[in-house]
Amino acid sequence: MKAPRRAISGVLLVDKGAGLSSNAAVGWAKRLLNAEKAGHTGTLDPFATGLLPICFGEAAKFARFMLEAEKAYCATLKLGQKSSTGDTEGEIVETRRVSVDIGTVNAVLSKFKGIQTQIPPMHSALKQGGVPLYKLARRGIVVERAARNINVISLCAVTLKGDELVIETVVSKGTYIRVLAEDIGEALGCGAHLIALRRTATGRYGLDQAITLEALDGMALEQREAMLLPADSLALSLTDIRLDDVAAKALQNGKTPRVPMFTAPLLDSDDFRIYDEEGRFLGVATASDCDPNGATLTALRMMAPLTTGTEKP
Repeated sequence: MKAPRRAISGVLLVDKGAGLSSNAAVGWAKRLLNAEKAGHTGTLDPFATGLLPICFGEAAKFARFMLEAEKAYCATLKLGQKSSTGDTEGEIVETRRVSVDIGTVNAVLSKFKGIQTQIPPMHSALKQGGVPLYKLARRGIVVERAARNINVISLCAVTLKGDELVIETVVSKGTYIRVLAEDIGEALGCGAHLIALRRTATGRYGLDQAITLEALDGMALEQREAMLLPADSLALSLTDIRLDDVAAKALQNGKTPRVPMFTAPLLDSDDFRIYDEEGRFLGVATASDCDPNGATLTALRMMAPLTTGTEKP
């Protein structure tokens, strides 16, 4: 007889292996922790490896703060070859001679830093009319995609050995490294596609905090649970506010308490991490009607009462 699924909450940082889809990784982690609900904070392609934060239970309410976060990658580009998908999952569609040096590479990479636009690839999970683009691409259908604003915060060459270029980059949400690799290849005049991609950070989470699913599988259930980070770790970019019992209960009950101004001034439309007097994480609220005497708080997402995965700030 199977044990009943448990209503646990928290964040598991997984070092995903190659060949595994993000959804498959979530399913594996969910089984290992015998959890009721779980979901990831942003797809990592099957061929890619690295950091995949998985949210369990109540923590999923705050996953959007990771969806908005910057992400860091280490990517290996095969110069001189273009593939149909921009990575190893497609077929080689063009081959060119490679004649570049590290000086040329650095000069080209410098031009890709900063705010710019990028057209999402056909081989992506974005939907057109409710259908994922990659399904249309598999049928040979190409549709127009609107360009997106992205920000390449940092980009540098690590090594250049023959026709393989290793780069490290930190990018804003919505950036496709496959497209960036293809664009770099075009700028170098030889074309390129990704042959390896590893996510090394998402927001404040780093790969050094992550565990492989194989290692997790070899642990006892109690050890697996010890790997969970608290739900509020998803929102550490927000200023924290501690409320007295009256204001805390009012906020939890859907009311909009008026609270005094704190050490860190509250600003209209800003979001805040909310804790009670004992330091328990209650959720995220937004402030309005701010003046020197105080502000009105409105709940955005709140933890359910008596849920695990809470921690003092």
